[in-house]
Amino acid sequence: MKQALWAILILTQLAACTAGGPSAVGPDPDASPYAPGLDPRGDAVDGLTVGHRLMAAGQFELALEAFTRAAAEQGLNGEVLMALGSANLGLGRLHQSEPMLRRAVKAEPDWAEAWNNLGIVLIEKGETAEATEVFRRAYALDNGQSDSIRDNLRLALAKLDNSVYGPEVEQEYKIVRRGHGDYLIRNTGS
Repeated sequence: MKQALWAILILTQLAACTAGGPSAVGPDPDASPYAPGLDPRGDAVDGLTVGHRLMAAGQFELALEAFTRAAAEQGLNGEVLMALGSANLGLGRLHQSEPMLRRAVKAEPDWAEAWNNLGIVLIEKGETAEATEVFRRAYALDNGQSDSIRDNLRLALAKLDNSVYGPEVEQEYKIVRRGHGDYLIRNTGS
């Protein structure tokens, strides 16, 4: 009797180790608790697409990794540089973001969104005069179509006009992400 109990116990344990557990009748890949294997014939999703989706979800670190993979696949073209710079901007890494955005606007000089993001970096670094000129260029390239670029230019001009700050004049600003790699400066004080 003791041997029969041991045999049942061992068989039950072995049945639980199969892919579908003790109730599995046949090999059902959907019943497995494990992640599916890789399909070497499958197509990978573009790193830029994945990165932009992660940026929209606020996952800037993961987006940076996806954009880095895209850079390895596509090279450092204007779009990849803009994406890397925007992800670093989202992470608050201004000194890493600025050179990438400068390279992006050099590679794609007619891209208003890249100029806008460079302006955000510059204004955050306190370089208001250059930021104002960058926002003017972005606004001109965009033909005044983007409200966020117009608002950023307006804020930069106001900040340039009030360049002498005292404790009672100092205002707090917040960067707000609007859309696909597009940022807006908001005044949080009012």
